Amino acid sequence: MTATQFDCQYCTASLLGKKYVLKDDHLYCVSCYDRVFSNYCEECKEPIESDSKDLCYKGRHWHGGCFNCAKCNHSLVEKPFAAKDERLLCTECYSNQCSSKCFHCKKTIMPGSRKMEFKGSYWHETCLVCEHCRQPIGTKPVISKESGNYCVPCFEKEFAHYCNFCKKVITSGGITFHDQPWHKECFLCSGCRKELYEEELMSRDDYPFCLDCYNHLYAKKCAACSKPITGLRGVKFICFQDRQWHSDCFNCGRCSISLVGEGFLTQNEDIFCRKCGSGVDTDI
Repeated sequence: MTATQFDCQYCTASLLGKKYVLKDDHLYCVSCYDRVFSNYCEECKEPIESDSKDLCYKGRHWHGGCFNCAKCNHSLVEKPFAAKDERLLCTECYSNQCSSKCFHCKKTIMPGSRKMEFKGSYWHETCLVCEHCRQPIGTKPVISKESGNYCVPCFEKEFAHYCNFCKKVITSGGITFHDQPWHKECFLCSGCRKELYEEELMSRDDYPFCLDCYNHLYAKKCAACSKPITGLRGVKFICFQDRQWHSDCFNCGRCSISLVGEGFLTQNEDIFCRKCGSGVDTDI
């Protein structure tokens, strides 16, 4: 290398006997290199000179002495750290300020540790355990009761009811009919097999029926209108001998006055008030 080749690429000053920096096969005196190529520290905004440690994180640079936790100011050099809103924090400060708290033990869930989410809350993996067997539930299905959380096998062993129809466990919801538990989807009309959950129903010999099927198969028919008499919602009806009437249909066959609570006369299939029936041959 000749004397001319041993000059600073930027200011052309001789570098013989001086410190220099080699960059991209070119030589630079220290002052030129610092002025042209140095990165600026995020913290102090001063250039990071060639004789200083340049610490880089996601395209940002710090002096070694400036690379500190934004909250407690402890050095982060060669230590684990986390970023929050472009601020660097040591793991302890990050945990206290940003990490979730365990729903069970109320302690911080440290960065890097496994965090479980259940019903909108966070848990340490070792805190979300079955109330019965005390084993961690992890990612397995969990069933919650007032007394705690349970894995499926323990819940079935301790609490579960079995559907009267399919004989399988009822894990949630369900209905009771004649003191027997049923899945909602298993509680069907014994006639047409449609679901009866949240439907009006009738019972016959301990079997459930929808209104249409019950009326078709079993309901008495009104002697006046021939429609079924269900007795639902407190509907009243009149019985006389082997015939039944809706209360609204129990009227005089001639003047149509209501006979509910009144004396009446009969002739064959007809019923009459006393006034209208007095002129005909009747049975009392």
